[in-house]
Amino acid sequence: MSYRTLLSADQGAVRTLTINRPDKLNALNREVIAELSVAFGQAAQDDAVRVVVLTGAGPKAFVAGADIGEMAALDPVELRDFSRRGQALMRSIERLGKPVIAALNGFALGGGFELAMAAHLRLAADNARIGQPEVKLGLIPGFGGTQRLPRLAGRAAALELCLAGEPIDAQRAHQLGLVNQVLPAADLMAGAMALATRLAALAPQALRGVIDAVVLGADMATDQGLDYETQLFAVLASTADMREGTQAFMDKRAPVFGGR
Repeated sequence: MSYRTLLSADQGAVRTLTINRPDKLNALNREVIAELSVAFGQAAQDDAVRVVVLTGAGPKAFVAGADIGEMAALDPVELRDFSRRGQALMRSIERLGKPVIAALNGFALGGGFELAMAAHLRLAADNARIGQPEVKLGLIPGFGGTQRLPRLAGRAAALELCLAGEPIDAQRAHQLGLVNQVLPAADLMAGAMALATRLAALAPQALRGVIDAVVLGADMATDQGLDYETQLFAVLASTADMREGTQAFMDKRAPVFGGR
């Protein structure tokens, strides 16, 4: 499928989605959100896709935020709908069942950082700037930032970023646990693809199990989460990939996972 605001490319079992509005610093408008929703839905349904890498076009920005020009023209009811559509996209990414790696190649601000937080892993270029500046517009984060930030970095860091509205650099974001790794800007996409390729070689159902146990389990009481983990563990124990993985270990060879 062709998109107006996205680029999509496959390399083996890895699909790269690039938000392609560099003249607008890849700002999120309603069209981008709609096309991302379709693109991630297609990735979820395509068994050939095992990992998704998400990034932004151009050297300046992953996503510099929501499209302020579009937002300024919306009334409160339309803005509520915009928030809900954005939140639905973020939740669909978080629950995709396949690893999503966000490669932050510059500004990841506001809705852009909320998009990144919905991914399962985040790699940042050393020149990336990350933050939630909505308070400077008289707003609060509307795509899940007030909920995912404290879960990732704790309440104090979440309040710091959301109340002050000042961006932080990639190293500070790494210290707070908001990004998994910081790489030189020139090496970012190669690093993201190397990680994605390693993940794509693993058992897809086991990856899905990890994502479900962590993402869904986080919303459960501990005892419920433990029970859910046990159920997933038992289901995976019946798969051909589990038998292949254990046999390969005993044979001292690399496993070949077929996704069954």
